[in-house]
Amino acid sequence: MSGGGRRHIDAAERRARLAVRHRLAGTARAAAPEEVAAALVALHGSDPATVHLAVGARLAEPVKAVPETERALYEDRTLVRMHGMRHTVFVFPAALTAVVHASTGLTVAARERAALLKHMAKAGAPDAAWLAEVETSTLAALARRGQATATELAADEPRLREQFVYAAGKSYEGIHTVSTRLLKVLGVEGKVVRGRPLGSWTSSQFRWAVAPEHPELDEAEAQAELLRHWLRACGPATEADLKWWTGWRVTEVRRALTAIGAEPVSLDEGTTGYVTREDTEPVAAPEEPWAAFLPALDPTAMAWQHRDWYLAPELRPQLFDRSGNVGPTVWWNGRVIGGWAQRADGELAWRVLDPGVGREAETAIAEAAERVRGVVAEARVTPRFRTPLEKELSAST
Repeated sequence: MSGGGRRHIDAAERRARLAVRHRLAGTARAAAPEEVAAALVALHGSDPATVHLAVGARLAEPVKAVPETERALYEDRTLVRMHGMRHTVFVFPAALTAVVHASTGLTVAARERAALLKHMAKAGAPDAAWLAEVETSTLAALARRGQATATELAADEPRLREQFVYAAGKSYEGIHTVSTRLLKVLGVEGKVVRGRPLGSWTSSQFRWAVAPEHPELDEAEAQAELLRHWLRACGPATEADLKWWTGWRVTEVRRALTAIGAEPVSLDEGTTGYVTREDTEPVAAPEEPWAAFLPALDPTAMAWQHRDWYLAPELRPQLFDRSGNVGPTVWWNGRVIGGWAQRADGELAWRVLDPGVGREAETAIAEAAERVRGVVAEARVTPRFRTPLEKELSAST
């Protein structure tokens, strides 16, 4: 126990929790993508390849990652790709979509619709009543088709092709199409979701589908429920971590922590973290050491704002882009020790940046690379957000 009667959770135990709860240790690996998504709460989906690679890193049989993830997303619909925290696209368990929408989407949705109407009005485009007609017609067309691209929907509703000038006279002036902006708003509002991509699993061109029906939940109750799920996966976490991950105001974070009766614990940095009230017992490290190749924007690497307990500050310039997006990372026993990339010829290249790892780690890392090869097969994967080390390794021979 630390001073004040709080239990202390040190960095070693935090890494042990990460290994088991994020399904990265060998004995903790999952049988299906649904288990992975439930364990992590959310899989980053703004880079389509991330979802499949993140699942593959955690499956007992990584070769099944692509077909099984596509089954879950596009056939069984047990996983749903939609906007969530911080106005970012994620893949969630279907059972959590109502919670995510009510806890994080409503405020963003109102802001996005207001912004669209404002930009259209400034450009002299049609008014809100006109947009409402187009919206109703578009949703009806999408319901008839099941899934469709924006181009296909515009064949049914030609007004989607209308264009207007955004930020006229500014250095960032541009031409916006109604279809692009409206579908984005409908996505944030929880009315449509991303469907099957036009190309392979690495494609970023998606069809749209009508969102599955879900109950409308109270915002505060939904925030408490989302926080409970996330702390089970990622606790302990500080208020700053929670505010960053959710995109909520600090008052909302504190309200949700109070609602679930979260337990404060002390951390190595001298800060206060929180766990759920059922999660105060010590967690032992896995018996077997483990290594993993995690993709760019992996939900483990991006889960916390404060990362020193698993990522040395001196490694960050090589592993992150200028906007704070993490690239592909190499892990050893709960710590980031390097990065990896796929070259143009399909081979994987990696570099260990921590000189302290030994032969055991090198062997495990080579085995982790084989797991990635099992997922990727003949595909070529280039992260949407390029980082210095990934660029260098991908160009290596």
